Amino acid sequence: MHIIITDAGNQVELVEPAVKGTLNVLKACSEANVKRVVAVSSVAAVVVSPNRHKGEIIDETCWSDGEYCKTTNNWYCYSKTVAESEALQYAKETGLDVLTVCPSFVLGPMLQHDVNASSLALIKLLKEGYEEIENKFRDMVDVRDVAEALLLVYGRPEAEGRYICSSHLTTTKDTVEILRKNYPNYKYPKRFIEVKDDQGRGNVSSGKLQRLGWRYRPVEETLVDSVESYQQAGILD
Repeated sequence: MHIIITDAGNQVELVEPAVKGTLNVLKACSEANVKRVVAVSSVAAVVVSPNRHKGEIIDETCWSDGEYCKTTNNWYCYSKTVAESEALQYAKETGLDVLTVCPSFVLGPMLQHDVNASSLALIKLLKEGYEEIENKFRDMVDVRDVAEALLLVYGRPEAEGRYICSSHLTTTKDTVEILRKNYPNYKYPKRFIEVKDDQGRGNVSSGKLQRLGWRYRPVEETLVDSVESYQQAGILD
């Protein structure tokens, strides 16, 4: 189950559909006597907090700080946090077996021709020719590995609770270097501005999911297959 959010900056468009939409689907599952539901959440519901310590291991016990998200107008992270929390609370109250998977920044081959937000960020690195860009850290995961995680969690009787799904921590510069090696003719950023590490950045861990048997692709495979799909769709023309 994946409730789609279309406007990451709009409180009204984000919060009510995310929370009510999630609960409506879960109620329908209960009425249909569904035994297990796997809901797609996000690391946005895990990592955002002003109290994180650098180097802290961020696992499934960690939650984003809802009040902090509200005060910083981070409605996407707030909506994901509340929706996942409500889903797990619903499971506790009703007995419906609800599992959540929390992917990080998702890349990989696209099935559709409409460009999603994560793909657009990668496409801009290929096409915009920025004079300079911040060399930010980003946790990422291949969409195919997310799909495998969902099937794995659904099919394993011992699976329970939350699962972070993230494979690689990379920087903008590292990403561009991999892309440039494979596709030297695009308009890559010219300079990278070194910035302080994200406030309170911890280390996102998918250890729980890996212990269940999850494996993931190399980051270069993800980036190359992403670009190949953009080319085939005519997005980079």
